[in-house]
Amino acid sequence: MSFRPPADGSAASEKAAAAATENEQRSSGGKPKPAEHGATGQSGRILIFGFLSAIAPLSIDIYLPALPMLRQALGANEAQTLLTLSAFFVGFGGGQLVLGPLSDRFGRKRPLLAGLVLYIVASAACALAGTMPAIVFWRFLQAFGGSVVPIMVQAMVRDLYDRNESARILSLNLVVTASAPIVAPLIGGQLLLWFDWRALFWLLTGFGVVSFIAALTLPETLDPARRNTAHPVAMLLGYFELFRSRAYVGYVTCSTFYFCCLFAFIAGSPFVYIEYFGVPPQYYGFLFGVNMIGMIATSYVNSRIVVRQGSDRLLRIALIVGSAASLVLLTTGISGFGGIAGIAIPLFVVLSLLTGVASNAVSGALSVAQNRAGAGAALAGALQFGAGAITSAALGPLADSTPRPMIAIICAGPIAALAANLLLIGIKRD
Repeated sequence: MSFRPPADGSAASEKAAAAATENEQRSSGGKPKPAEHGATGQSGRILIFGFLSAIAPLSIDIYLPALPMLRQALGANEAQTLLTLSAFFVGFGGGQLVLGPLSDRFGRKRPLLAGLVLYIVASAACALAGTMPAIVFWRFLQAFGGSVVPIMVQAMVRDLYDRNESARILSLNLVVTASAPIVAPLIGGQLLLWFDWRALFWLLTGFGVVSFIAALTLPETLDPARRNTAHPVAMLLGYFELFRSRAYVGYVTCSTFYFCCLFAFIAGSPFVYIEYFGVPPQYYGFLFGVNMIGMIATSYVNSRIVVRQGSDRLLRIALIVGSAASLVLLTTGISGFGGIAGIAIPLFVVLSLLTGVASNAVSGALSVAQNRAGAGAALAGALQFGAGAITSAALGPLADSTPRPMIAIICAGPIAALAANLLLIGIKRD
């Protein structure tokens, strides 16, 4: 089932935009050109895309080793502390829903810069906050501002490249992005040896400033002739049209369910590793980061073979292998076989496949969304982070001082994603 843009009373302008896009693609070998040249070439853009995309994993992961310290410093319980994660996920998902369609109307660069300004201000406010409710509030605004980054990156890539090439570029982007979760907990753990949790938010403030400067060098990739001229309210309502596409729903559901594994790990692993297994906070980053190395390897392999093998085929294979590994994790985690290694090894396999699932599923979803790449990327991101908010919030009440709640959610994610892939996408679409 192919996706068709909603009727909004501007059929003539849409036809003109489609014609302009077709002519543009013919003259550039099937790849539209950016509206501006900007200050960087293709390699530079890919590096900047990766650096900017690190905003979410860096903002989440750098303070994970500080969660037990934050709970003790502010006299909160585990459920209240996890609200700082849930607020971030809600802000990140909700921000994408609002800002995504606007980028299809006003372009990519201006919303990107505005979001980064809000991120910088909110990060500094988190560092100055003195109560848990204040941190929850500013974390929400920090996430809302930062949420514009992945939308713009994915939309810019879709503006510039075709489907399989987009999957390749997104995979390369994830190689750079996945480095952040390796470095972030290590930096966070080491900083906690000398400073308190506030230093971590000051570091995020500095990252926001550097990101803003880097974003200034990017081109505007959405030509005015290709922009959606519908009213912003009509564009927001257009999300319902995306849900009419079975293929689009299938791709984003695969990605969303599999991301639940990552969010369960993010929310649960500090307490499982540090409190249950007694791992020192400064060493937690190594256990966290090894999974990110697996993600980098998967991204690299996917980028090398996706054009030849096809993104749909690789997506299906990743989901099958991830589901099998999650069942092994469930067995060892519930039985206690192997101790910490019995959890860490199958968990490594499950999480390593996340980037392969994400890049192939997102490229498939955006290929269905066609000329509404901003809205398509925003809805996909909002569903992912909405699942993260639910996952992290659910782990609080389910917490029983054992790894079992985290493991149960991680196991359910790949199996549900595989079921969605089989039922909603079905046959190979490449």
